[in-house]
Amino acid sequence: MASRPEIQAPPEIFYNDVEARKYTSSSRIIEIQAKLSERALELLALPDDGVPRLLLDIGCGSGLSGETLSENGHNWIGLDISPSMLDIALEREAEGDLLLGDMGQGLGLRPGVIDGAISISAVQWLCNADKSSHEPRLRLKAFFGSLYRCLARGARAVFQVYPESIAQRELILSSAMRAGFAGGVVVDYPHSSKSRKEYLVLSCGPPSVSSAVPSGKGEDGESASDDSSGDEDNQTVSISDRHRPKKKQKLNKRGKGREWVLRKKDQMRRKGNAVPPDSKYTARKRKSRF
Repeated sequence: MASRPEIQAPPEIFYNDVEARKYTSSSRIIEIQAKLSERALELLALPDDGVPRLLLDIGCGSGLSGETLSENGHNWIGLDISPSMLDIALEREAEGDLLLGDMGQGLGLRPGVIDGAISISAVQWLCNADKSSHEPRLRLKAFFGSLYRCLARGARAVFQVYPESIAQRELILSSAMRAGFAGGVVVDYPHSSKSRKEYLVLSCGPPSVSSAVPSGKGEDGESASDDSSGDEDNQTVSISDRHRPKKKQKLNKRGKGREWVLRKKDQMRRKGNAVPPDSKYTARKRKSRF
């Protein structure tokens, strides 16, 4: 099995002229991109009123996913970090406006101008530190924060992702929640190792009926019932209640918590040193007598 591309090299290096052209000329990849983009657009749940929307395609590459947006009558802006991919998009006369940029540094778009956003197989790249200056948590914070600001209130963002692990998925989700999004993960074909796909479905603005997480598709291709929500093996992992991360334990004056102090005292006892007994006052900050 081939190594994950985000592990091999940074995206602007991995998708060089040769790799970008090979990627875009593959009929298999074109078909997969079309299916993933159609599903992302479906989960975006745009109003069916025939009015074109302005959508953002994050990690647009050579414009394969943008073609789906154009075919459905929408205008779009594509952002990608690979100059080679964008050059091919220009060659293919992609109908969207193309921007060269690093989503981990923020999107730089005006507040409230975007009606919806999609991303196919791109967001997990932010979880890698490709440079000494890269900190995944800070890059995810910059990305989701700028995305939240540029979306219109009530708009959705749908990201098809390939998280490397549960921890990576939770890192992405927690970063989105901290930025203010509501939503969750939709899993299509959860019991198929080949067909399984994960979509992060986020809503911008206060929680409402429109921010409810839709159901994923089962093995028959139909949407699952709502009672499957919350199970890792089922179609939807819902976090629409936007749980905030727990507050960190307060530290004492020297910056060490109670658990650390107790552990150090145990180490001293094992060495045979005289150590004061533990009590409810251990590691608690003492009030000044003056």
